[in-house]
Amino acid sequence: MEELHDVQLTEIKPLLTGQNGSNLQDFDCQEHDVETAHGVLHVTMRGVAKGNRPTILTYHDVGLNHKSCFNTLFNYEDMQEVTQHFSVLHVDAPGQQENAPVFPAGYQYPTMDELAEMLPSVLTQLQVKSVIGLGVGAGAYILAKLALNEPSVVDGLVLIDVDPCAKGWVDWAASKLSGWTSNLVDLIMGHHFSSDELTENKEIVQTYRLHVSQDIPQENLLMFYSSYESRSELQMERPVPGLNENTVSTLRCPALLVVGDTSPAVDAVVECNSRLNPTKTTLLKMADCGGLPQVVQPGKLAEAFKYFVQGMGHMPTAGMTRLVRSRTHSASSLGSAEGVRSRSGPEAAACFSPQNRAVPTIEMTS
Repeated sequence: MEELHDVQLTEIKPLLTGQNGSNLQDFDCQEHDVETAHGVLHVTMRGVAKGNRPTILTYHDVGLNHKSCFNTLFNYEDMQEVTQHFSVLHVDAPGQQENAPVFPAGYQYPTMDELAEMLPSVLTQLQVKSVIGLGVGAGAYILAKLALNEPSVVDGLVLIDVDPCAKGWVDWAASKLSGWTSNLVDLIMGHHFSSDELTENKEIVQTYRLHVSQDIPQENLLMFYSSYESRSELQMERPVPGLNENTVSTLRCPALLVVGDTSPAVDAVVECNSRLNPTKTTLLKMADCGGLPQVVQPGKLAEAFKYFVQGMGHMPTAGMTRLVRSRTHSASSLGSAEGVRSRSGPEAAACFSPQNRAVPTIEMTS
């Protein structure tokens, strides 16, 4: 597979993780263009199915593709330990992959609902029976929608910067009237980074600005962004014990919600948490991190991912060291912390287990 023309995330020196910038995700990969009812999806399968274990299914955010969104994380040493146990299926939203052709005039881009509806066909054609979803932003929304539509297929979800709410009509109309094509890059940068990050983290911001403006056809990018901005609300409601656990619309699988403590998506992630089953959901707040925690803090996220899959019964012997856990009385509050102490091994994995009855909020520190 070819590298990104102008930006290769593993070349950002502050983000190197010991691989000297080598792109380990390019090995043992097969690319496929899969026909679905709503168009063609470009996907990349890494590895082969490991027995009855689920496949890790990734979906990127707007302004990115699977490489620019996930290579830094999957090149990280701890994440490579995970991928020894699982195959990985990376999905690129239509027209967002490397060297994608510009869509012809009159092309109708899929809605967010339709993007989610494309995935079961992909899984069927590639003989993937079940998945652990890993999504960021728009990709997190799509994977959550997949889990609502096809709960038997999704064993677990790791959702980064997920926003379950519909875009306000006034905000959407204002964006339309302001002329997206003239400030599309700025809109996407504001989606990924807080105002403080935009001024303080100039190196990574400039890297992504170049990627967003140069590596994805702007016409295609505008279509994906427009689809995301026109999304409907995810129909999820927190179940009431003893009343509607089996009938209410919500995620049925274990879920790990991830957000940086200065991310623009903090409020949205807290709102999503309030709609999910507290016995199956963990909210992870990363300190010293804004948007794109999978790039800025890949080590912390890789370790949290390992805890999560351990809680699902996979990788029981994987080593853990750095996670700091804090329980809170309210899952909708990121600020309060009580009884903070370090945990490792099975004890730490237990807080991610769907059998754990408390409502955990996790804080990860340096």
